[in-house]
Formats: sequence, structure tokens, C-alpha cells
Amino acid sequence: MRQKKAGFRLYLERSKLQNNTLTCAAMDVNELEKIDNSVFGQITEMGHEQVVFCNDQSTGLKAIIGIHNTVLGPALGGTRMWNYASDTEALTDALRLSRGMTYKAAITGLNLGGGKAVIIGDASKQKTEAFLRRFGKFINSLGGKYWTAEDVNMKTSDMQYIGMETKYVTGLPETMGGGGDPSPVTAYGTYLGIKASVKKVYGTEDLKGKTVGVQGVGQVGMYLVEHLVKEGAKVYITDISQEKLKKVASASGATVVGMDDIYDLDMDIYAPCALGATLNSATIPRLKCQIVAGAANNQLAEEKKHGYMLMDRNITYAPDFLINAGGLINVYEEYRGDYSRKRTYTTAEKIYETCLQILNLAEDEGISSQEAAIQMAENRIAAIGKIKLPH
Repeated sequence: MRQKKAGFRLYLERSKLQNNTLTCAAMDVNELEKIDNSVFGQITEMGHEQVVFCNDQSTGLKAIIGIHNTVLGPALGGTRMWNYASDTEALTDALRLSRGMTYKAAITGLNLGGGKAVIIGDASKQKTEAFLRRFGKFINSLGGKYWTAEDVNMKTSDMQYIGMETKYVTGLPETMGGGGDPSPVTAYGTYLGIKASVKKVYGTEDLKGKTVGVQGVGQVGMYLVEHLVKEGAKVYITDISQEKLKKVASASGATVVGMDDIYDLDMDIYAPCALGATLNSATIPRLKCQIVAGAANNQLAEEKKHGYMLMDRNITYAPDFLINAGGLINVYEEYRGDYSRKRTYTTAEKIYETCLQILNLAEDEGISSQEAAIQMAENRIAAIGKIKLPH
């Protein structure tokens, strides 16, 4: 059993204007445990090093930054903004996403740790320059332990505002020396993961004639559909946004289906590319596919239970944190400096072989592909951790 990390501190941060400076209050874990043991329980269970709660009354900013592991390097992960139903839901998302980033960096061979930030609120109404710059101040207060980038409902222009208050930001526009929108690279890696899975299941990576159901046609989903259609796949799409559906269907010729109908579609590949937890006890029994491979994070509502449920139904699952790693690869190249688009895509191409390795490992050991992927990622973290220990 993996040992839990001990001795870290959880920071509850409040932004206050005192003499025009930003002040932060820190609370020891033992103190926090007396206040809310359930929060501490989640953090301990997932093995996080640090969690930061950001609150600023003047701008209405409420955010959570999860720093899961920094053995391989600083925690790097995007910021997403979502109108969560509760603070608890936001915390759970931050914890799961940041943990996923640790594994994503490890399994793709990047020298990065895992982190993620979530901002609670309506992105269409609350994002202002002051709002984003205040968030940048919180990031800056961590001194480089966490680097941010764009994620759901965030844009490169938002990163510019955040970058006015901290240097610990990636995903900047190409005009500013950044890597620009990481979505095309994320979609490319996901496409390669689909091809590797098809190779494993059918013996050939050819997608011509294969039926693919893509759930979510935002930036990543849109680019993924382009790759699939170009290779001759029959593509069905669904999304909560009718505007996005109309745009993608018009450009690609993909067929639109209902949000719930996607699970009952007779398809070869189901590609979840929206929010997570779409693979659960209610949806998995409905799936009529051989492969699940998509760009969404945390696709399995419960990792072990639903990973093995897919396995029991002989459905091949391409671990999400591997095949959607293209975006992280893109911002990693920016983080390193001297950004190169060519080098980014060359690194992303390794996703294909790694995916096959994981699927073969899972088959050989009789474990779920999710478990095999986590095992591979944790082995690298443990190995590098040993050489970093003082002698």
C-alpha cells in the first residue's frame, strides 16, 4: 500500500488589503483537523503535499489550488473555472485533477510535479482583469511551487492578466513567446491514444470505417473530430452547447446525437472529451463499444470499481491522464524556455507507444489499464525520488 505523506501544511489563504499588500494566513494541519476532519481526510487519502484556499472579497474570487506531488519538479497544471454546486465539489475536483497531473507528468517522462487550480464561479460573468490579477497574486505567493496554465473556461488572454502578477504562468500567446493554445496538441495526443487502442484491439491502427462517439466538442473535441474525419472514421458528436455542435457538424460532417443518447450508440470507440466521471455504474452497462479513449480528465467516477467494470465487459480503456497529456507537454516546453512546436509534437508522439505498453502490461498482469498506468507513473516517481534523497 502506498504510504501517505505526512508533515505537510494546508494553507488557508485570505486576501486582504492591508496597506495595499496581500496578506495570507496559514493554519497547521493539526488545527485544521479539529475544524473539518472530512476535508483533511480527502487530502490525506490522495497524498497531497499542500492545498491552498484563496478568497478575496473585493473581487469575489474563490479558488482552490491543489499541489499533489513535487518530487519530479514544480507542480504544473491548468486553472479551470466552473460554477460548482458546492465548495466540497470544487475541492474534490481540485484534488482529483492535481493528482492526475502528477501521474500525467510522470508517465510522459516530464520533470514536473502535479498541481491544479479551480476557480468557483461563472466564467461568463465574473472574470475581470482585477479578478484574474488577484488570482495571479495568490499563485505568486507560492514562490514557484505551482505553475498555472489554461484549462476549462480559461483562455490565453486570461493567462496574460494572471501573468501581470506572477511569472509562474504558462499557456501565454505565441506573440509573447508562449506556446499558445495547447488544445491542438491535447487533441493530437488523444488521437494517437485512440490509434494505439485500435491497434491493440483490432490488430491495425487504421480508423477508416470505425464509428466514434465524441462527447464534448470544445477546443480539444473539435480538433479531435478533425483528425478522426480526416482518417475516414464515422463520427457522432454531442455537447451541451448547440452552438458548438452546429459549428463542428457543419465543418466536419459529423452527426449530432443527444447528450444521453451517446451511451446507447452502436459504436467502436467512445471518446469522452468533456468533464469527468462519465464512466460510472449507470453508463458503463449501456456502452456498446470496444474502446474508451478520450480527452476528458477523471473519466472513471471510481477508479478501481469502474476500471474493472470496463475490463469485465471486455472494453479497452486508454488511461485519460496519459492520452490527454499533449496539453501538458505543450506548456512544459514553454516552461523550459525556447518553445519549439516541432519538439512539442515529437514528445507527444511518444503517447502512442506508451499507451500500447500500458495496455500490454494490464493484459499480462490481469489488472485494469488504469491501475497499470498508475503503477508505471508511481514507479518513475519512486525511482527519481531515491536519487534526489540526500546522501
